[in-house]
Amino acid sequence: MKDYIIINPIDNVAVVLRPFSKGEAVEGVVLLEDIPQAHKVALKPIKKGENVIKYGSPIGHTTADVKPGEHVHTHNVATNLDDVITYSYEPKYPEVLGYKSDRTVDVYERSTGEYGIRNELWVIQTVGCVSGMANDMIENFKAKYGTEGIDGVYTFQHPFGCSQMGADLALTRTLLQDMVKHPNAGGVLVLGLGCEENLVSTFKETLGAYDEKRTRFLIAQEVEDEVEEGTKLLKELYDQMKHDKRVTKPLSVLRVGLKCGGSDGMSGITANPLLGRFSDFLSLNGATTVLGEVPEMFGAEKLLMARAKDAPTFEKIVELINDFKVYFKNHNQVIYDNPSPGNKKGGITTLEDKSLGCTQKAGAAVVQDVLKMGERIRTTGLNLLCTPGNDLVATTTLGCSGCQMVLFTTGRGTPFGGFIPTVKIATNTALATKKSNWIDFNAGDLVDKKDMDELLEDFIDLLCDIASGRKQAKNEQNNFREISIFKDGVVL
Repeated sequence: MKDYIIINPIDNVAVVLRPFSKGEAVEGVVLLEDIPQAHKVALKPIKKGENVIKYGSPIGHTTADVKPGEHVHTHNVATNLDDVITYSYEPKYPEVLGYKSDRTVDVYERSTGEYGIRNELWVIQTVGCVSGMANDMIENFKAKYGTEGIDGVYTFQHPFGCSQMGADLALTRTLLQDMVKHPNAGGVLVLGLGCEENLVSTFKETLGAYDEKRTRFLIAQEVEDEVEEGTKLLKELYDQMKHDKRVTKPLSVLRVGLKCGGSDGMSGITANPLLGRFSDFLSLNGATTVLGEVPEMFGAEKLLMARAKDAPTFEKIVELINDFKVYFKNHNQVIYDNPSPGNKKGGITTLEDKSLGCTQKAGAAVVQDVLKMGERIRTTGLNLLCTPGNDLVATTTLGCSGCQMVLFTTGRGTPFGGFIPTVKIATNTALATKKSNWIDFNAGDLVDKKDMDELLEDFIDLLCDIASGRKQAKNEQNNFREISIFKDGVVL
């Protein structure tokens, strides 16, 4: 196998799969300088102002003449992207690779008609200042009763629910309500203080349909000993949950979030295309995948728009993209800022470079629906969701949409986990080897060991095992479980 790749035949750069030294050759071109792993090298002369082509699309233009064999990166490339633009609906549906499967998963069937891949007991805090009490309740409960028969007892700290107003307060409430109704929770205690903006009374009144037998509410200021009272309520929920059993269901019950972070030049070559194939596989089998990270669609959004199932869905994608651009402008920020320092070090040059790799997680399937932040999944197949690129905010929002797990590709590595299983897929073997305590799956094998079809089967095996509770994701093993709620407004 070659130690470099030309992703699309029309590309004028190659990506090296190992560090190359000056004097070595790539596709017959002698390198004029050292090229780090996963970075780009020019295959032909590119004059100043001409486009750099990768993935068969422009990822920016050169800011100086570039000779064949030169390193192509941030020192000589700039973005082509600019401001809010007008789009037109031009449907184009690529071939979707995949097959119908009789694979199954073992899940928990909830009274709401949804399916969970975990049977956990959660304390959902309406306000940040009850975190200590929530932890005390959980420790007291576990000391008295243990957790046999369920998958654990957890709370998720956040700083919000008070000193908020308007849309920020409404979004905090909505996302926490989404968590209350999440199928990975077999029981939920909603814990409030009693004087916060996000009052338990309002929270309950606006919660909508939920499983009343599996949900309890506690206002700490209204009881003498909130820890004992909370422990009693947790025990009531536990006594119901511990009798829950997994049932075998087809793959169509799965709802999976797609996310990346700490990307590198290999992300769009290994891990993201693998997730794209997996997403298509799930879509073909009646399941659901959800792609977030709107700023990391910038520069590739037209590819997603062309795959909208119809004109109204196209308009939703346009609104999704342009609303996020307006959000940048309202805060006087550059819409098309370059990727993070870690992304650049890993070989990603411009936002187009990152986005064209990032959106490969969505495969080739038709976009069936577009969700606003806080909205829950309405239809099967590929969905787009309004989230920022921030890892924890995006993962939290994906979980709140109803995803039972999030698949997270990374070329740099990260240990974090959301409130749902957060499966880490390494883009390169070096990372998977070095951080085996963080990484669940090595997509780097695609470069030197396995072809895509073989690797996909291994990945499907792993995901079915995690969904069925036969394996835990590394974040679960490490007990890394966090949430972060999107904020845009005033703190009082």
